[in-house]
Amino acid sequence: MLNRRGKRLLVLALLVSFGATACSIPNLESPACTESKNAVREFYSYHFGNDMKFSADGLKAREKFLSPDFAASLAGSKEGTDPFTTGSDDIPKAFRVGECREISPEQTESTVLLFWRDDDRTEQREIKVETVDRNDSWIVNKVSR
Repeated sequence: MLNRRGKRLLVLALLVSFGATACSIPNLESPACTESKNAVREFYSYHFGNDMKFSADGLKAREKFLSPDFAASLAGSKEGTDPFTTGSDDIPKAFRVGECREISPEQTESTVLLFWRDDDRTEQREIKVETVDRNDSWIVNKVSR
């Protein structure tokens, strides 16, 4: 038989274990989305941390993040524009990776939010970034505005 103190400790232990499981948040995102969003975040972190205006050297530096077909399609982009965000010379200040949709286990589409904020302007726009899994690495395959 448990004494009064033992019963209290048992009740407390049950409450703590119930509380710990009740507060857990399930991950409803597929493994493909989790991995591909990490790749999108890594690419855009690199992109925003370097010169975002298009140049042949800039494209070459980003090729490890891009599918060969997508990189080839960008080769003719206009100098000074940003084909990875707006496709124009209107360069955003920040980004955030949002929702992801799994098209197949090897292909996803993520929403990327672009932000502009200065004394004259506060704006947010959304683009879609398609990623594909090639040789166990997620790479950007398409950007849609």
